[in-house]
Amino acid sequence: MTIDTLRLTAERAHELLSAKELSGAELFAAYRAAIDERDPELHCYLQLCDDPGGAGIPIAIKDVIGTKGVRTTAGSKILESYVPVYDATVAARCKEHGLRLLGKTNTDEFAMGSSTENSAYGPTHNPWDPARVPGGSGGGSAAAVAAGLAPWALGSDTGGSIKQPSALCGNVGLRPTYGTVSRYGVVAFASSLDQVGPVAKTVRDCAFLYSVISGRDENDSTTVEVPAVERPTADDLKGVRIGVPRELNEAEGIEPGVRDAVHAAIEQAAALGAEIGECSLPRSVEYGLPCYYLVAPAEASSNLARYDGARYGLRTDGADFREMVMNTRHDGLGDEPKRRIMLGTYALSSGYYEAYYGTAQKVRTVIKREHDEAFERFDVLVSPTSPTVAFELGAKADNPLAMYLSDLLTIPSCMAGLPGLSIPCGLSEGLPVGLQLVGPQFAENTLFRVGHALELALGFDFVPERYRS
Repeated sequence: MTIDTLRLTAERAHELLSAKELSGAELFAAYRAAIDERDPELHCYLQLCDDPGGAGIPIAIKDVIGTKGVRTTAGSKILESYVPVYDATVAARCKEHGLRLLGKTNTDEFAMGSSTENSAYGPTHNPWDPARVPGGSGGGSAAAVAAGLAPWALGSDTGGSIKQPSALCGNVGLRPTYGTVSRYGVVAFASSLDQVGPVAKTVRDCAFLYSVISGRDENDSTTVEVPAVERPTADDLKGVRIGVPRELNEAEGIEPGVRDAVHAAIEQAAALGAEIGECSLPRSVEYGLPCYYLVAPAEASSNLARYDGARYGLRTDGADFREMVMNTRHDGLGDEPKRRIMLGTYALSSGYYEAYYGTAQKVRTVIKREHDEAFERFDVLVSPTSPTVAFELGAKADNPLAMYLSDLLTIPSCMAGLPGLSIPCGLSEGLPVGLQLVGPQFAENTLFRVGHALELALGFDFVPERYRS
């Protein structure tokens, strides 16, 4: 049978495999053929894998997630030769469920970026328009799913790195509640923020993949038991209270087309029976971005200190140990990791720790409390995921601040450790617009219910227009 990987969902693939209308080998081969056809233009993958056998659904995994025997670079030259000797917990759980690794997807170096242009191996291109970015840092995973090069994928999210590229590529992406998914075996960026999550074509696929990877892990003491994950079926939103935070929906820089698509989605939610009301998150939006860019670089400077040339990865020789470390980091790290390491090291330095990192952590508590107050009135908060649609490659590469502002709307909930789901809600200038749904801790099932009902009602065609025949 002919396999249209552009429209094939993971759920439908499972049905075909279960009915023996399709073999696992045929399915894997179909995705490899699609990769051979379209990935030379898009550069979603950094590493491809041979078919491991079995009857499961293929999956793509972001290259910050350790995979036994498969090179894991985190998009950096400093880890160009690193091959893990063990699987990250999320990778192991995918294997246990029979999922077959297609390959490792491109990422901004150490997941630091919003466009995947910071990858040491070159940028990924957006399947809707290859002249534009796919978002970041998980642009490789999002673009692979959008282009039919994988039915679903794993990404990682620190300040929006699943939600934002999912918005720009027309996918469904979940950043789970902090602590519901193990970070064991994942290359660390900012340990109090990093979370692995699924990217898929539909909300039901996203929910199933979340059920595979979530739950307590003895190798990660921050993890917790997770409520049973429900694959949504309801097509209405009766009894759901949806809050519209003024600051997240009226922020400076939100494009008119994005604003219109999100407003139409909110009206659709009301038509499905949801109760809609306005709320406010003034401190979260005002302080979220500066707070994030103190906490995340500070933790990054600590985590990246392990890359010294002495233990694994790249080593550039020097006259003594100090010179070897300096040469290794000079040759192996790109501009963005260096920028964040310097900022974070300064924030943690003697005399400045409490003034910067300590204060940022206190503000983080304020952000969490402000969200908690909103959830006393509402079940879900909605906003655009990204202020803009996908921008052109190179448009913000020389302006770090403009790039950082790409995550303005996703960062506040990430700082609070809350789950967020991005679903496509329409087009602006022919490019996807993402709707961000944020819930209280452990509210993933509520997000899936709301996202699924809106997905059915909005009828977004997730296949990029240039691939439609």
